[in-house]
Amino acid sequence: MNTDSEEREDEMLALHSIFGAEEEFVRKEPSAAGEIRVSVELPAGFTVSLTEGETVRQYEILFLPPLLLTFELPEDYPSSSPPSFTLTSSWLTRSQLSALGSQLADLYQATGGAVVLFSWVQFLREDALGFLDIRDRLDLSSVDCKSNHPPFVESDGTGREDFLKEGDVAASSSSSGELDLSGQGAASLPLLLRQSPQSKHRTVPGDVSPTPSQALLSELLIYDAAQRQRAFANTVFDCGVCFVGWLGSECVQLHECGHVFCQSCLSEFCKMQITEGNIRGVSCPEASCESCPTPAQVQSLVGEELFGRYDRLLLQSTLDLMPDVTYCPRRTCGSPVILEKSGTAGLCSVCGFAFCVACKKTYHGAEGCRPKASLKELIEMDAHEDNLDLPQSQDYGVVFFHVASQCCPSTLVRSVRQRSARIDALNHRNDAHPTAAFHFPPCKH
Repeated sequence: MNTDSEEREDEMLALHSIFGAEEEFVRKEPSAAGEIRVSVELPAGFTVSLTEGETVRQYEILFLPPLLLTFELPEDYPSSSPPSFTLTSSWLTRSQLSALGSQLADLYQATGGAVVLFSWVQFLREDALGFLDIRDRLDLSSVDCKSNHPPFVESDGTGREDFLKEGDVAASSSSSGELDLSGQGAASLPLLLRQSPQSKHRTVPGDVSPTPSQALLSELLIYDAAQRQRAFANTVFDCGVCFVGWLGSECVQLHECGHVFCQSCLSEFCKMQITEGNIRGVSCPEASCESCPTPAQVQSLVGEELFGRYDRLLLQSTLDLMPDVTYCPRRTCGSPVILEKSGTAGLCSVCGFAFCVACKKTYHGAEGCRPKASLKELIEMDAHEDNLDLPQSQDYGVVFFHVASQCCPSTLVRSVRQRSARIDALNHRNDAHPTAAFHFPPCKH
């Protein structure tokens, strides 16, 4: 085994040892080839932004999709020839990829014939953003322009830029032509720079699908959220209730305040609050913290049955705090009713009952509200004039007047007169409920 072969094999083993555990490095057997996913380090407060007209959308992120470095080591690497490689990214422009490729070529020349892959990875991870003058913000506004360009390759050793059709990419990636990237004719390097398939979008006439810039922004935000969750799941946290260390995969983090609790403690806490009807108590267990878990978090913690109760109580609690919402006074209904700002009447959209907002009785127009006592007196007076005996039982009377109070006086008196015979019969029966004998017709007043 010659020196080049030994160095190639040692470098492949070293790459597997360093990056293989995280699935960042994949070797393509049996040749000396493979691919490395390089996650770029972002400074604190790094953001992605998209400008559309006068609107600027900006989001802080912690992770960007990795750069994909695919390489193949020739027989005379590293002593005489550099690696041939492909550099892929969904969020860099064609010109930015070209600049990075040129810098990788310069790094190989600077080694004087030594192995270079680890140096390439280190440069892409730590210095790529600074080299491209991307400091604390990645602007995605130019993605429309870059998505309209075909892949870019330099491979003939003359420095000429060749633009390839999509069907030519695979054949060109194995090109063995030489390239002068130094500008001085001293170095040659096979190179293919292209964009990932995820960034290609076809426009259909009349289609309302997002623009390439919008699609890329969504892709970056989804990736960032997934990586945040992955990092959280692999981190140990102390539960704020039981003070035991748990992996993040067994914990819940409240989005508003960031406090972390183990699933068991937070689940029992939420279940107890919902069972007791203390809907406002379903909040962060941390002292003096008023943050609340999201509905999705509550559902995963307490199960479907208790979540249904939580949802109903939360809706009722919210409606109770709204000044323009009341409830239908009919005990068989009780549906929420939205009131008009200047109106004195409410109309239930479920049962159709029109009622006075003040007294909760049948709507009586401009006439003032009658208290229950005056209604009772009116019925007794009218009954006395017609020599009509009303039920004397205290129990019957209470039930009767409670039900009758939902009707206007004229309708009630008319009904009592029409059913005097049945009322008289009910006075001699204790095994029947007198309210069954009263069927009040619709009020015509």
